[in-house]
Amino acid sequence: MKSARSCARSVIRCILSHVPRQEFDVVVVGAGSAGCALAARLADDPARRVLLLEAGPGGPAPDLLDVGSLAATRPGHPSNWAYPAQLRPGCVTTVPRGRGLGGSSAINGANWVRATPADADGWGVPGWTWADLLPHYVRSEHDLDHPGAPWHGDRGPVSVRRPSGDLLHPATPRFLDAARRLGFPAEPDKNAGGAPGAGLVPSNGIDGVRVSTAQAYLHPPRAGLVVRPDAAVARVLFDGDRARGVELLDGTVVEAGEVVLAAGAIATPHLLLLSGIGPPDDLRTAGVPVARELPGVGRDWSDHPVVYLPFATADPPAHPHASCVQAALDLDAGADPAGDVEVMLFVRPFDGGTDLHLMCALQHPDSRGTITLTSTDPRVRPRISYAYLRTEHDRRRLRHAIRVGADLLRAGLGVRAAPAGDVLGSDHALDGWIAAHLDTAQHLSGSAAMGPVVDAQLRVHGVPGLRVADTSVLPVVPRRGTAATAVAVGEKAATLLCA
Repeated sequence: MKSARSCARSVIRCILSHVPRQEFDVVVVGAGSAGCALAARLADDPARRVLLLEAGPGGPAPDLLDVGSLAATRPGHPSNWAYPAQLRPGCVTTVPRGRGLGGSSAINGANWVRATPADADGWGVPGWTWADLLPHYVRSEHDLDHPGAPWHGDRGPVSVRRPSGDLLHPATPRFLDAARRLGFPAEPDKNAGGAPGAGLVPSNGIDGVRVSTAQAYLHPPRAGLVVRPDAAVARVLFDGDRARGVELLDGTVVEAGEVVLAAGAIATPHLLLLSGIGPPDDLRTAGVPVARELPGVGRDWSDHPVVYLPFATADPPAHPHASCVQAALDLDAGADPAGDVEVMLFVRPFDGGTDLHLMCALQHPDSRGTITLTSTDPRVRPRISYAYLRTEHDRRRLRHAIRVGADLLRAGLGVRAAPAGDVLGSDHALDGWIAAHLDTAQHLSGSAAMGPVVDAQLRVHGVPGLRVADTSVLPVVPRRGTAATAVAVGEKAATLLCA
């Protein structure tokens, strides 16, 4: 098997191309986690002409290959769209989204964790249960730790491995041991669909390389697939009610029998709104002619609010090939046996510091967000409001996650740097500390959801020829990270289009 670095170089050499014709069977907008999987699988049929459009540049920047670095998630990096957003009133941030081939899979923490059975079964969408999704998870992966297991793949394009040997940071076994001594169960395989607990986090970082979906799916090149970077889409074009193609920012018109938006859970609803598909009053206020009234576009989506607990250890630095995240504890904060909060161990310091961190996250929130237009100019970012922690139920559970994190530190993991003990012991004081340190896990889901916006075949209601295939379609954010599920959506979308 070729090394990940060799594949990355081959992707740069082989897939970049200008488009000699502007007519295709399918145009996929967005070469990210779902889009690369979808386009590649469609193009496995050499008779099908597929165009994959990516607004960002072609080929991974060299610093993106380092699985131990999260530098590209910081604002200002050329591979990061860095969307401004409001997490709650008075709390603003920038949300990193991958800019370039591979999308966010090229800049994220390379955590390869599936949704839980409770997530998929709870969506209530025919054809999207856990049993329905499992073959697509399996098809996408080559799990190096569980060869031959029926719930894992051994021939998929994405290699997956858990930390071991020299790559296992000394804090990782202490984390798992602390969880055990506090009475939490073990979860030996985070992707087996079992009960929540403490376990190692699977990663698509192999031999120190972050393996993006561009590297995994777009190599070797396929005869029927054209990949065009630096091709930002301005809007979907229509022939009557039917989608007939897309218009690029440079004025190029691409005709296609089927248009699939896979630009991610921020850019996809933004494109729908710019194309006149969405809440009619909001569209008219923004000055966009209404093509199709769909009030659910950009509404009622969810994500994981998080807070980071810094802590100090006397451990040596992580191995250069080790991923940033190595272990996680998923647990029930009250009445959710599937696990509604998570404490995740980061074994590399942030931004050149020395502290390690526990990410304390609410995985099944009540909060719902909105994405709305601020301009008819596609280059102007939409308004993103997360509306985090509006309910006491959400605030209580995030407090619980932070206190569990503090318990893990006291149980021998490390020395907590913040918050102070008096803050930790007071609900009111801890809520204030959370408000000052609130962040997001960047797992936005449901902004063009199955039910309100698309059907179970991912077809946009009332717009023939237009589908959505990314985490926008998930009715509720999964209780785990979304990277593996985004790829599974792309895999499943390909089967739907080929049916």
